[in-house]
Amino acid sequence: MSTSALRAKHRRSTLRTLAFLSPWLIGFTGFFAYPLISTVYFSFMRYDGFRPPAWSGPKNWTYVFAHYPLFWPALRNTLWLVAVMVTLRVAFGLGVGLLITKIKTATGVFRTLFYLPYLAPPVAATMAFAFLLNPGTGPVNSLLGKTGLPAPGWFSDPAWSKPALTLLALWGIGDLMVIFMAALLDVPKEQYEAAELDGATPWQRFRYVTLPNISPIVMFAVVTGVIQTMQYYTQPLIAGKVASGVIQGAGTQFEPGYPDKSTLTLPQLVYNLGFQRFDYGSACVVALVLFALSMAFTGLLMRRRGGLIQAGER
Repeated sequence: MSTSALRAKHRRSTLRTLAFLSPWLIGFTGFFAYPLISTVYFSFMRYDGFRPPAWSGPKNWTYVFAHYPLFWPALRNTLWLVAVMVTLRVAFGLGVGLLITKIKTATGVFRTLFYLPYLAPPVAATMAFAFLLNPGTGPVNSLLGKTGLPAPGWFSDPAWSKPALTLLALWGIGDLMVIFMAALLDVPKEQYEAAELDGATPWQRFRYVTLPNISPIVMFAVVTGVIQTMQYYTQPLIAGKVASGVIQGAGTQFEPGYPDKSTLTLPQLVYNLGFQRFDYGSACVVALVLFALSMAFTGLLMRRRGGLIQAGER
């Protein structure tokens, strides 16, 4: 076959491959590459959405990191939620999944009861929790007072606002419960029987049989939990509004983070800077920080997962 024929065949093969990849390429370009490049571009621009963007260099980055008073509290709160909320959600979801798989009767009832809270709309669920945990009139503090236990301030106390958000996240654990139940039921029973014949305790069976089999699902839950928590916006904003008693109407502006910036997260800063202060350049800086953190956490977790697999193979 001549050189020109080989080139024509290679060209046809390349075009065929691109044709099959075109749906993904169009989606990737339109919904990831272009927005990312635009965000980087606007992070170096002074832009308010009304006038044409003007080059400002690193001023937006300097403002966010050195002069914007809400950035560092929001970053600390977001990292706290990633470390605590994600860990507890994965542990609690796995624990509930284990419990339900061990129950012999009324499994469907318990599965439904644990899954239903996950279906509640985030705004309605947060408002319900704000009512239940109201420090003055809420039934939870009333019950704690009757039993002689200290009654926290919950969403009205900076020390308890993030734990209250964590309780709200644990209440809606149904999604992880279902995922872990499917993984647990897929573990080969022969491995449990062999471990039991070898005299393994329940903890040893969980550690050496259950965990290795469901480790990909645990990694999936952790990675998706980190990404979701990095985008945590609705619940802390609604909780702060309800606890502060602010009724937002026309012409009013709510400064997020009540009480004392303790419920402030990075996604709230993106909205506050971009759509309340019309500082799109600084909002893009915060968005890029969120993207970088998400990529860093995901890469670290995947690398850790690869190291554990290699150690197990040895």
